[in-house]
Amino acid sequence: MQTPYARHHSKPERSIHRPPPEPARGGSGDSATRIMIYSHDTFGLGNIRRMLAIAEHLVASNPDAHVLMISGSPMLHGFRVSSRIDFIKLPCLSRDCAGKYHVRSLPMGREQMLAMRARLIHSAIQDFHPDLLLVDKKPLGVEGELKTALRGLDDLPRRPALALVLRDILDAPGATHRVWSKNDYHRQIERYYDLVLVAGQPEVFDLGEAYRFPATTRKRLRYCGYIQRSRVTATGTRQAGPPRILVAVGGGGDGEKLIRAFLEGARGRRASGPSLGARIFTGPEMAAETRAAIVALASGLPDIEIREFSSDMQGEIASADLVVCMCGYNTICEVLAAGKRVVAIPRVEPVQEQWIRARQFAERGLLTLLHPDDLGAASLMDAIDAALTAEAADSPAQLDFNGLERIQHWLQRLLDARRHPPVNHLAASAPIQRSPAHV
Repeated sequence: MQTPYARHHSKPERSIHRPPPEPARGGSGDSATRIMIYSHDTFGLGNIRRMLAIAEHLVASNPDAHVLMISGSPMLHGFRVSSRIDFIKLPCLSRDCAGKYHVRSLPMGREQMLAMRARLIHSAIQDFHPDLLLVDKKPLGVEGELKTALRGLDDLPRRPALALVLRDILDAPGATHRVWSKNDYHRQIERYYDLVLVAGQPEVFDLGEAYRFPATTRKRLRYCGYIQRSRVTATGTRQAGPPRILVAVGGGGDGEKLIRAFLEGARGRRASGPSLGARIFTGPEMAAETRAAIVALASGLPDIEIREFSSDMQGEIASADLVVCMCGYNTICEVLAAGKRVVAIPRVEPVQEQWIRARQFAERGLLTLLHPDDLGAASLMDAIDAALTAEAADSPAQLDFNGLERIQHWLQRLLDARRHPPVNHLAASAPIQRSPAHV
């Protein structure tokens, strides 16, 4: 069955045949396809989870593929991954509520830290010799830390193919346009990148149009659809009783208000009527004293369980009747792909990404939306009641969740073109395409 936006293009090849491997480069594993993924993650879990999902799909789709991920995520070690995926952990940066970056843990100045991270990235690329370099969201990395590495690509025995991955929504149009203009991102994309892969669909949010991307960038854009990680089913037998609610706040750095509102509402509900059964994940980035206060607030509520983190959030979602969350990309995609009812209280600062996404999905009847300024115990309980009694939307019919397949398709085309380069450069000569119908 064709995707909702298959009409914008012709069908590509249904299977991509890999050419013979390149001549040996010395050492073991020389026939391997070497992929390096840079994930800039400094706040929350969203970016690293999305890029890990892509990495897992790439190695599952290609038995010769090996991925080296480089990231500053403090949770990089917390995920189970394929034996053909390895990591380089960068020292952590943190981002404050104003969007400014700071050194997270080490006794170093910010500029000193950025310089060290830049050297580590550059050295890793020079030593690993990737066939493909996949960059997450920021064309030049956090605070431009990829600049040295990108300039050094021509020093490699063979220049890798380059692709940039953007989520469906970056920020409000005006803010994004200012940031991209200030950092000269479009000129850097024209200079270095072969493709810009968008993990979204233009019917929901036309990123190129909203952010006024120039023609040089738009001709590299490929809308791939939303990312759905491997499908799972609930474990165990669902017991009779109150609705099972999952409360998830991502990394948890700014999730205290939402969890407190839920616990206060649940306590009031217990005093006046049927209790709520819930499992709450505070997130690994919530301050220890804040988490302790939340655990104390939950005392006396036997149907509510407090946990910090799960490496199998898909399983938790599958077991829930309703999910209360923000509106981060990964969580909302997993919830809607599983066909679950959801109450979303999106983050609205320092960027508007989650608010824009939540509003777009609410307009399509996919979720119940509550603005964080309106968040309180009573308003949250009202939203939960409304979501539980509403007819569940047919999410898969409205959203395209084939993002991983299409991303793999376009990256394989890049790798094939790298081994058998056409007369004209692939990205420079390719027409604007939104995504293939099938891959």
